[in-house]
Amino acid sequence: MAYACLDLDGKLVSVNHMASSGPEWLIDEIESIGTPSIIACDKEPNHAARKIAAAFNARIFHPKRELGITEKMELARPFIITNPHERDACSAAVKAYRAYANKLKQAEHIAKGRGISETDKVKAKVIGRYSIEEAIAGKKANRL
Repeated sequence: MAYACLDLDGKLVSVNHMASSGPEWLIDEIESIGTPSIIACDKEPNHAARKIAAAFNARIFHPKRELGITEKMELARPFIITNPHERDACSAAVKAYRAYANKLKQAEHIAKGRGISETDKVKAKVIGRYSIEEAIAGKKANRL
């Protein structure tokens, strides 16, 4: 089992793997780093991935089609990761980040324009299905 953690600016924070480990190890590892907004998979999520996402109340992301080895190598190339399990985890994280990147940049721009310097909280809420306005206000609007 492997993980790669990116921050909300797409920078690699941590990457690691452990053979013959279960979701509990991964939850402990991630918890020591912070609280994830997204748990990303490089293919359809399995029970372990869903358990990890549930442990953090995080969104789960997976690409519409399973990532091929060439695409995984290309996505992880900037991070110079040689372990194939860590590379796969990193490629999934990058793919997830790219899916949200424009919305995160927009949220950051609007928040900073309103004098909010701590934009990570706003961006995390946007990932959690808040609109940018709701994230800035700090509460979700009532919807019918």
